[in-house]
Amino acid sequence: MENYQIDKYVQDGQDAKVVEKIHGKILDMLTPGESINYIALQKKPAVNLLPDSITVSNKRIFLCEFTKLGLATNFEIFPWQDIKDIAFKEEIFGSKVTVIPFTGENLTIDYIPKTQARKLYQLIKDALANLQNQKKEAKDTKIVIENKPAFNTPSPAIEKPEPIKTIEPENPEAKTPELPKVEERPRFEERPSLNSTFANQNFQSNTTRQEPQGFQSSAPSPSPTVNTPSDNKVEEEDEITLKLKKLKGLYDKQLITQAEYETKKAEILSQL
Repeated sequence: MENYQIDKYVQDGQDAKVVEKIHGKILDMLTPGESINYIALQKKPAVNLLPDSITVSNKRIFLCEFTKLGLATNFEIFPWQDIKDIAFKEEIFGSKVTVIPFTGENLTIDYIPKTQARKLYQLIKDALANLQNQKKEAKDTKIVIENKPAFNTPSPAIEKPEPIKTIEPENPEAKTPELPKVEERPRFEERPSLNSTFANQNFQSNTTRQEPQGFQSSAPSPSPTVNTPSDNKVEEEDEITLKLKKLKGLYDKQLITQAEYETKKAEILSQL
């Protein structure tokens, strides 16, 4: 069964024993779903018991080099997404195959038979092209999914305000109790002018002094008295003092401004 598996990798002149040895090592490194597609062996003009090799799987590429008389093996392994390109050059004795990664140095194996080098080149180019197509399809699918609206996505409903309900009283004859009226008072009370204040005071003083018409007192009228100049002066001073006191009271109650108070005060004092 194992020889049957090896037969498909020795159809282009590969050494079956070397292929069997490399095949066994790579089988242990395969990941789930990964399989070997091709194995190419180095073939130098002289006897070469431990040739270098290039193995291609459906996911990666393996560059193998035997060292220390076959006791050790060095592997350079690249996933397809890490490989930028593949190149080969045909020479007199075989071809030189070069793997070009995106990062790091290029890796070259010479003396690969021309038939094997051509198959390697074709397989690696196809693998890189498939990878690019997969990336493009994934990108296009992502763009379509992002731009395509979701199915059966209801548009957000606009909430309508609920109508205001009026609650009617159970007894239609019952009247709604009236709220107590609040007397509106102006923010700033209008203060009476100084002239109107003194006019009211003079009117009240004259009204109290004058007797109403048609009223006759039964008491005998007092004999007229003659006011001396000194008495007139005292009465005049008392009236001025009274006016000043009333003026000061209006100012203390903030019914007049300071300017009005000073002006009227000067007028009263000028009567002395």
